[in-house]
Amino acid sequence: MITLRDITVWDTGETIDLTIPEGVMPDGEYDAAGMTLAPGFADPHVHFRDPGQTYKESMVSGCAAAASGGYTDVLIMPNTVPAMDGETLDDPDAPGAREVLDAGCTDVIDYLQHYEAVHKVDLPVRYDLCVCASKGRAGHEATELDHWRRHMPGQDDAAKDRYQLAHPVTAISDDGSAVTPGILDDVFAMTHESGLYLIEHCEHHDTGAVNDGPVSRKLGVPGIPEDTELRIVERDIAKARETGVHVHFQHVSTAISFDAIRRAKAEGLPITCETAPHYLALCDEALLKYGTLAKMNPPLRSEADRRATIEAIADGTVDMLATDHAPHTLEEKERGFLEAPNGIIGLECAYGVCHTVLVDGGFIPDKRLIELMSVAPMRLMGHEPTDISALLGGRKPETGTVANRVLDLGAIDPTAAAGVGLAVLNTNEAWTVDPERFHSKARNTPFGGWSVTGRPLATIIGPKLVFSRIGR
Repeated sequence: MITLRDITVWDTGETIDLTIPEGVMPDGEYDAAGMTLAPGFADPHVHFRDPGQTYKESMVSGCAAAASGGYTDVLIMPNTVPAMDGETLDDPDAPGAREVLDAGCTDVIDYLQHYEAVHKVDLPVRYDLCVCASKGRAGHEATELDHWRRHMPGQDDAAKDRYQLAHPVTAISDDGSAVTPGILDDVFAMTHESGLYLIEHCEHHDTGAVNDGPVSRKLGVPGIPEDTELRIVERDIAKARETGVHVHFQHVSTAISFDAIRRAKAEGLPITCETAPHYLALCDEALLKYGTLAKMNPPLRSEADRRATIEAIADGTVDMLATDHAPHTLEEKERGFLEAPNGIIGLECAYGVCHTVLVDGGFIPDKRLIELMSVAPMRLMGHEPTDISALLGGRKPETGTVANRVLDLGAIDPTAAAGVGLAVLNTNEAWTVDPERFHSKARNTPFGGWSVTGRPLATIIGPKLVFSRIGR
């Protein structure tokens, strides 16, 4: 039995004792004064490279990285190999297919739903799946709803095993690529019929490697204009207006796109958006210092765009923060700006980077950062964040304080306990980002060596402590 004494509840400021029946640290009592208990973080945008590229990351290492970063829930993007499109695999020699078929699975959705059973592991993070918008994620033909409808929540649940119930398909995307014009109508019609939401990689360009501007010219590298993002944003806003489909824009990075999203929201359209820690912490000048470790898609934009990103977070235009955790080997990232793959990892330092820039910078309070990293993404994914006050028995009418000062996760209703996802945070801890200590297989981050404040100390799933650095 593990007890954390005098921990502060994130939204009320009350101090409670938290008792956890089992976990990864020794039984006993620990002084948690000054620590914050919050709903676990949720990331609607991660790449765990499994199946097909497990030399970069796997479900095991990716989930370990997420738990280390305070995340309890993630949404797996569909750019796996083979792509997560719901199509039955019939060619064992196709890239990545052998891994799935040898596991006794029919397709990638089946494989990832049953990953724990196939590999005989217990993953420390809950995850949902995002299905491709196009077959093979190739952009030529929309996926067939009838091939993956059964994996959605509420579809013949009585016939599903516990793994299928735990890891449903909850979103649609061709992440890494915008939905192509030739299938746009089909994808929006499919999304509307399914009742899910479309996650859009809001950018399309055929040339360029970094943001178009003085830095690209100094590097002698072809540039990517900022309107490559705006064109997709405006196109999909128009389709959302026409169809009523909820469109969620990934990793928005430019002032002009934020302006378009503001207008769409003011119009009452079903539009949400995210940005990522790197767009609020870095601009394209970082390329001169970090090289291809700072190469991503969309690219790091101008300093003016970075400031506009922070403004969009502060004024509520940005609904949530997502890492776009994208593992690559350092060998791959050292190929130069034209050949190196896009992306950085982010799960294990996201809170510290965002807290340092946004909270220490005076733009938002701690509570708002937790809403951006936990409450909003959980709800986008179709889940409710853990209500700590409700677990404590609600509030006394006469005082407004919680009914119980002790939250014993081993004593609450098992159904309620199963849905618990919590993070223990030290909002003031100063620490240095050291990629060599990451749980991810990858090390591709420009944040190595950064001094940041705010650190996740423990992650709790159900009645179990699945990660802790308390007392280390």
